[in-house]
Amino acid sequence: MGKHARKRQRKAEEEESFPLGTRIDLADEASKDDEERRLESLLFGKPYVPSISKDGWNAIDTLEDDDIEGIEGAEAELEAMLDADLFFVDDGPSAAHPNSPVLDLASDPEAALPTPAPSETMQTPVAQKNSARKVPAWTDPDDATLTVDLASVRRLRKLRDAPDEGILGGREYERRLRRQFEKMNPAPEWAAKARKKRRREAVEGEESDGGVEELLTGTGGIVSAARRRTIRQGMLSIERLRDVNQTAPADGEVKAIHFHPSARVPLLLSASADRRVRLYNVDGHTNPHLQTLHIPELPASTAQFHPSGTSILLTGPRPYYFTYDLETGTTTRSPRGLWGTTFSHAREGANELSMELAAFDPTGSILAVGGRRGYTHLVDWRAGGGQVVGSVKGNSSITSLWWSGKQLMTLGEDAEVYIWDVGERSCVRRWKDDGGFGAKVLTGDRAGRYAAIGSKSGIVNVYGSDALLLSGLTRPKPLKALDNLTTTITSVKFNHDSQLLAIASSVKRDQLRVIHLPSLTAFSNWPTAGTPLGHVTAVDFSATSEYIGMGNNRGRVLLYHLRDFAS
Repeated sequence: MGKHARKRQRKAEEEESFPLGTRIDLADEASKDDEERRLESLLFGKPYVPSISKDGWNAIDTLEDDDIEGIEGAEAELEAMLDADLFFVDDGPSAAHPNSPVLDLASDPEAALPTPAPSETMQTPVAQKNSARKVPAWTDPDDATLTVDLASVRRLRKLRDAPDEGILGGREYERRLRRQFEKMNPAPEWAAKARKKRRREAVEGEESDGGVEELLTGTGGIVSAARRRTIRQGMLSIERLRDVNQTAPADGEVKAIHFHPSARVPLLLSASADRRVRLYNVDGHTNPHLQTLHIPELPASTAQFHPSGTSILLTGPRPYYFTYDLETGTTTRSPRGLWGTTFSHAREGANELSMELAAFDPTGSILAVGGRRGYTHLVDWRAGGGQVVGSVKGNSSITSLWWSGKQLMTLGEDAEVYIWDVGERSCVRRWKDDGGFGAKVLTGDRAGRYAAIGSKSGIVNVYGSDALLLSGLTRPKPLKALDNLTTTITSVKFNHDSQLLAIASSVKRDQLRVIHLPSLTAFSNWPTAGTPLGHVTAVDFSATSEYIGMGNNRGRVLLYHLRDFAS
């Protein structure tokens, strides 16, 4: 019985069709290009012969019979050699030959061509390119034999992955130390982007120019202003750093802390109950202590930088103040005629001229000092010597004051807010805080969009820009009454771009909340019940809000890093 016609046709098609490249004669040298010939020379030790000569003719066709016989003889000699004699792994210059050169095939491919050797045994070293990953400049051989007991050292217990983990080898110990360091000091955003870009270019086969192309093609400046980053409500990206005053702790309660007004000067001052003012360089790691000022005759309750950043003002429950010049390092007491020549203890009383409440205007030309009987004294700072040039008076003792641009705002014990025209020495507007009981602290943001008033009941009323207007017939309504705390508010502070508001109370432990603006909601992830804040007595943000500092009654200045504002 004959075969089926369809089967005969299928068999014929299978015989005619073949995969691509299966019918190529491997011995045909004329069909190979230069790259294939060079690769065969590197792998199999064959002499490299270019396919095209300088005259444009095929080099194989122009070889003489003696040359062809020499090539065939070399191939026959290589066929009799073992694989171990043909190949080896190049780990760099060997110990036996420290001066042996390392070939670079990428820069000079012709360097890999074999050269005739006088010995009968033919050896062809192969130089392989190292991987793109950088190798360490030096490796300690003792790391392989090192053992570390994590359970015996208290500071190393944080490196354990399991509670019962004990001894680690040197390599694993190094890896965990590196992991802990990267956890405490995460890579900045620009470095992470650069790494992703290099990986992407390595995959795509592109070369990175280090950002030079972006710099040359862009129209922005080399040193551009930082972008405003919007903080979302709910979760705050924050981490605890080393205490600012760990190198020089205070003996007693921290009365005041203040960051330098310039973002280029990483300074922080702290005034404590031991009548000392300490300066620290805030770098987020060691925070070195720079200087200590001891003023025995003044228990400084307020310490602040001048808006220009060139000096420090120190005030307290005394009718005089001290200034410290950062450039010259000199301390100066206020002149005798600060309060004029008509000073009388019978009329004013020494306690009535306390300078605990003092604040500079944004330009630093006028210092406002709050008194007890409704007076707010104005000190002319431009003259250099300091002189009270005028006063404004409310109906009750002043509990807090704050400058809104050129206008001065004061808060009285009767919860009334006065807005003063300093030039005319007159009140242009007056309104009462909502609730109207026990107002303690008044402050606002730099842009003049918000004002906040804290009371004895723990409620903080946040007002909008309508409360800062110079004219208004109706009493402004608060945007929201924050009732996150239940004790007397002692500290209220806005950050530099009015996205965060910190409120604190020194009456109870751990009484601090960070409010998100403009949603006016507290962040839920920080602080927690386990955050060791203590009795918070002072709060301040750095110039760019990268750091937030808190002083407590135990003399510690806590420091936290806000990752959303990292430079």
